[in-house]
Amino acid sequence: MVNGQLLAFYITLCCIAFIISKLIMAVLLYRRWQRKDNVFQDNMSGGKMVMFRSPTMQYFTSDAFLKKTMRLTNKDIIGSGGYGTVYRLTIDESISFAVKRLNRGSADRDRGFERELQAMGDIKHRNIVTLHGYYTAPQYNLLIYDLMPNGSLDTVLHGKANDKKLLDWPSRYKIALGAARGISYLHHDCIPHIIHRDIKCSNILLDQNMEARVSDFGLATLMEPDKTHVSTFVAGTFGYLAPEYFDTGRATVKGDVYSFGVVLLELLTGKRPMDEAFIEEGTKLVTWVKAVVDLEKEEHAIDTSLGCCPADEIRNVFSVALMCLESEPSRRPTMVEVLKMLEQIQSD
Repeated sequence: MVNGQLLAFYITLCCIAFIISKLIMAVLLYRRWQRKDNVFQDNMSGGKMVMFRSPTMQYFTSDAFLKKTMRLTNKDIIGSGGYGTVYRLTIDESISFAVKRLNRGSADRDRGFERELQAMGDIKHRNIVTLHGYYTAPQYNLLIYDLMPNGSLDTVLHGKANDKKLLDWPSRYKIALGAARGISYLHHDCIPHIIHRDIKCSNILLDQNMEARVSDFGLATLMEPDKTHVSTFVAGTFGYLAPEYFDTGRATVKGDVYSFGVVLLELLTGKRPMDEAFIEEGTKLVTWVKAVVDLEKEEHAIDTSLGCCPADEIRNVFSVALMCLESEPSRRPTMVEVLKMLEQIQSD
């Protein structure tokens, strides 16, 4: 009798679990179907706009938005780099977006581009810049992001005098922690996992609260959970690229970890990875810092604008950075481990 009751209980439990899983699948499929409906054709240029459903969706449903996007000019440029130009798109006095223009590649690459953007449209994380949608046309692609009012970490650390801000140690530590959370999310919590491939200070943006938001997935690569790498053309930014990347052409999560280690050094030293002074001496930031740390003289590498700051915390962040910068990829920690180490520094 007891065995029969247990069997009935297990069967009921399995049925409930099956029904719940089907309901979850239905909800996810419905959400994706909803998102696919948000497609606007621009017959004038033969383009297509795809917007992901979000609280700001109301601004994307009118022809006026599409016309504003098409009317962006050089006066609206707020930044540029090797992979595109960024414009400010103003809807009204209180609402603006960042629009990045990318030149189009081959047809196969463009199909991959759209698949990757669909995956990135699902990402909702406080340390990742929200991608609201994209526009594809025969000559170029546009990516539509949240506009970050405090610009990039690169501008704050290294920009012109009127753009630079004096960042104290608590602010820098908070930025490091936020960026680590964002990259860790891409590596470990997204399915498929995402290798960013271009982690650098100019791709870490700062919101109104100076919280870090990882941005610019122009080079990002999707990676299935059972894979360890993705073979690709060499791309990224000199000074941030892991040494093995030049030899293998393989993008891995450990390459992103290396790049993040360089960002940590920038936060600590206030110097660019390929600073002119390093180039003149035939070295670079990473090798210079390693030499200073080997001599146990980290204090000589710290950004002088930091003033008085907690020596133990600085030393521990140097230690985390150098673990990220190990020459052998297998000796580098994962981003989950990096995040835990950084969180532990101020909790001790």
